[in-house]
Amino acid sequence: MALALWAAAATAGACGDDIVGPARQQATADGYRVVFAPRPWPLTVGRHFEVELVVCTPPGRPPATALAIDADMPVHRHGMNYRATLRPLGDGRYLASGLLLHMPGRWRFSFELRADERPLRATSEIELE
Repeated sequence: MALALWAAAATAGACGDDIVGPARQQATADGYRVVFAPRPWPLTVGRHFEVELVVCTPPGRPPATALAIDADMPVHRHGMNYRATLRPLGDGRYLASGLLLHMPGRWRFSFELRADERPLRATSEIELE
């Protein structure tokens, strides 16, 4: 249920600064940073939501050329029951739609990146009540 995206990273200086509010989160892998915000916030069990995101490249590194987003529950060893769709917003920003977390508990967002021909995985967890 991963969502593939070929993307150029946004500029490192102000990367992700325009994603604001209480839903703003970050995930990192080897210096690369994914800034994202689920909307609407707070998330609700059984309600579709979107994720606005941008991939930030560390100084002196090549931009990440691929990205996949998914969510799973590590404790329960399962993921979402829905597939998301992705729409580019321009300037290295994207919107993933159609995500749904179908039960309460700890969920992990995973972002799969590719830089220098090697895969990277950035994660961030939330608790859904």
